Amino acid sequence: MKLIIISAVAQNGVIGRSNGDMPWNVKEEFQHFKNTTLGFPIIMGRKTFETLGKPLKGRLNIIITRDKERGFEFDDVKKFNSLNEAIEYCRTLNIEKAFIIGGGEIYRQGINLADEMIISFMNFESEGDVYFPEIKEKIWKPESREKRSLFEIVHYKRR
Repeated sequence: MKLIIISAVAQNGVIGRSNGDMPWNVKEEFQHFKNTTLGFPIIMGRKTFETLGKPLKGRLNIIITRDKERGFEFDDVKKFNSLNEAIEYCRTLNIEKAFIIGGGEIYRQGINLADEMIISFMNFESEGDVYFPEIKEKIWKPESREKRSLFEIVHYKRR
């Protein structure tokens, strides 16, 4: 199973706000995200899930929370207390890939575990206080680039 990070990152590294708000709304980027992740498990932190408000359709939604008592009222949601537990569960599903979709803390943990990254680099800066971790060139190699109107998609593979 390939573990893939997918994210949209503003020019100043911002990916969101600590209150959970997404600092931009670019329909073409959302469509890219949907087309890429549809049919595969998506792993996210609790705050990211709460921002979405409900599970994303057509994907197994896996939520990471430290709160062992916390439940979620949706059938198509699984909860784990650590990213490692969620990844191990995905490995039991006999699937081609799973996606880590945020937020900041989950990306910081996941960047050391992922096999690939698909990053939409937005061509603007944004206000926010949640940042994507540094992409180290000695670890990550760009494999492909695809220009869109407001962003460029870069597909990285671990060296």
